[in-house]
Order: sequence, then structure tokens, then C-alpha cells
Amino acid sequence: MKLVDPDAPFFRPLWVRIVCVALPMVWAGVELWMGSPLWAGLFGAAGAYLAVMLFFRRRAG
Repeated sequence: MKLVDPDAPFFRPLWVRIVCVALPMVWAGVELWMGSPLWAGLFGAAGAYLAVMLFFRRRAG
């Protein structure tokens, strides 16, 4: 079972994939800046997972 289906029609536009990866990464930076390394790590891991799924595991088309 996948958490994110990279071939779903919702993720077809490039800008949607970029926003879905950028938001948790930016929030990880905010959490790190606010002094919460645990939450920063969790959001950073979520952003990294989305980046792998949406840009590297996605079928072209």
C-alpha cells in the first residue's frame, strides 16, 4: 500500500507536485527555526518522501 499514488490525475500538473513537496519542506524549516527539531525532522521526512514519490517513482505520461 502506497501513502501517495504518484500516478493519480491530481499530481499530473508539475506545479501541484512542486507545491506538495515545497510546503512540508518550508514548514520543516519553520519548525527548525522555532526550535523544534523533532517536528522539523518529521516534516522534512514527509517532504523527502513526497519528492521521491512524485518525481522519481512517477511514470512518465
